[in-house]
Amino acid sequence: MYVYNDIDKQLLRERVTQFRDQTQRFLKGNLSDDAFLPLRLQNGLYIQRLAPMLRVAVPYGMLSSTQLRKLASISRDYDKGYCHITTRQNIQFNWPKLETIPELLKELSEVEMHTIQTSGNCIRNVTSDPLAGVAADEIIDPRPYCELVRQWSTLHPEFAFLPRKFKIAISGATQDRASIQFHDIGLQILENEHGRGFRVFVGGGLGRTPIKASLLRDFLPERDLLSYLCAILRIYNQQGRRDNKYKARLKILVRATGIESFAEKIEIEWLRIRDHYPELQEEAINNMQNYFSSPNYQTLDVKTVEGELNRLTTDLLEPSQRAFKRWLTRNTGEHKIPGYRTVTLSLKPTGIPAGDITDRQLQAVADLADRYSFGEVRTTQQQNIVLADVASSDLLELWLAAKQYGFTSANIGTMTDITCCPGGDFCALANAKSIPVAEAIQRRFDDMDYVYDLGELSLKISGCMNACAHHSISHIGILGVDKKGAEFYQIMLGGSAGDIAKPTVGKVIGPSFSAADIPEAIAIILDVYVDKRIEGESFIEVISRLGLRPFKDALYPARAVTLKSNSTEKTLGVNI
Repeated sequence: MYVYNDIDKQLLRERVTQFRDQTQRFLKGNLSDDAFLPLRLQNGLYIQRLAPMLRVAVPYGMLSSTQLRKLASISRDYDKGYCHITTRQNIQFNWPKLETIPELLKELSEVEMHTIQTSGNCIRNVTSDPLAGVAADEIIDPRPYCELVRQWSTLHPEFAFLPRKFKIAISGATQDRASIQFHDIGLQILENEHGRGFRVFVGGGLGRTPIKASLLRDFLPERDLLSYLCAILRIYNQQGRRDNKYKARLKILVRATGIESFAEKIEIEWLRIRDHYPELQEEAINNMQNYFSSPNYQTLDVKTVEGELNRLTTDLLEPSQRAFKRWLTRNTGEHKIPGYRTVTLSLKPTGIPAGDITDRQLQAVADLADRYSFGEVRTTQQQNIVLADVASSDLLELWLAAKQYGFTSANIGTMTDITCCPGGDFCALANAKSIPVAEAIQRRFDDMDYVYDLGELSLKISGCMNACAHHSISHIGILGVDKKGAEFYQIMLGGSAGDIAKPTVGKVIGPSFSAADIPEAIAIILDVYVDKRIEGESFIEVISRLGLRPFKDALYPARAVTLKSNSTEKTLGVNI
């Protein structure tokens, strides 16, 4: 992974010193709330419902074991012994004291971490595929380009006060694990007869107006990446709305302008600046790629290792062997190197808020990474952690070790692998709680044989229209809404982001439900799916084939509120 040089380290030291002075002046009353607001946001500091919240940047989701241990010590010394992994691959501390944050930032800087541009109207943390560099379907490793964009955008003086926040995602695989078409700019790396370059998508986003991005350019040579990004941002900075924050995102400008007209504006600006803007030189790209070279993989006897795994999971199985088999099936994935697997450590045991991880667990992950995965991990959009380079011969040993710390819930990619924002329990913007609803669903669907039979199925819950849990692009999305002071929940069906050819935004199925009735409503939806599916058909394929009508008819028969599921009649609290 990228290693900071002297310039990087100096920048962080100066930033810490600067914010220490700003914080002290605010605490002494020499800076007003309004004056302090943009300063703290530029350093990732929010004021939440109960306490300050500090968001730490994890560029493209990569963390070293050294950084994990530092996060563990910070969570003990400055917080309540845990932190939270966000859907943008960052880390959040929910309970730091304002007066201690400058010292916290200093400690982060000691391990090449910071909070710069994790908030505010600027270019946010660049996100990517958590399997970058190891995925079997990868064409080109996107991480060097993510780092080049991160360095270019960090404290860029021209783009420090954009009309609204700005998000960039980069993918280099055939499957989109970075949701690039739901970002302000999404870049898909490709190679063709013209060389290496990018397919550029623009104007995507979630929030109160979820929009799939438009294709802006089918091929952009890699040398022109930064100048082209600059052209897009300049047009947005000049023409994006500043009078209404709800209409200030790039997606609104693109939709209002039209993609053809917007593309013309970008081309004009790009041609104007391109000859005067530094190109990405091959030497610079090669130097950055050296930071992400492959680790020292062993040459493994693949046939013997796979034979042993097969023996462990196909003989007459004891309960522990069955548990290992389920974990092996759900939580490990194909690797580009024969004899290796990717392993996802689940942070979704029932009763624990999605993405929360304690100081003891952070230390354990660091130890597991050192022992089994070359000292590195990746955070994911789904709020889990990936060990990217695990030898297949170590899988049983890793499973036994990870089991002690609660990381082996065999639910990755299932409906109980719920993505969930902090919601009304923490966030001042939330309309409703998310965490209790997620737990209620997990408890309702505790029969894992049934859950496995459902197949791949994503379920995401957001506590407000900001859509931090990405509910709009989930197979089943749940949105908390306020109804005259009461918490209710809309259900959306049919969202998907993984297929680069046909990403979709989910559609609201009908009137909202009370929190108590959400698990039963989900049960009815799943009953319809199981009844209507053709053998081998996934949930999203059934939605695509049949639309929402069968699900609406089951949930709202004749617009009534008496629903049936599994032959049991129940009155749901539908808010019509």
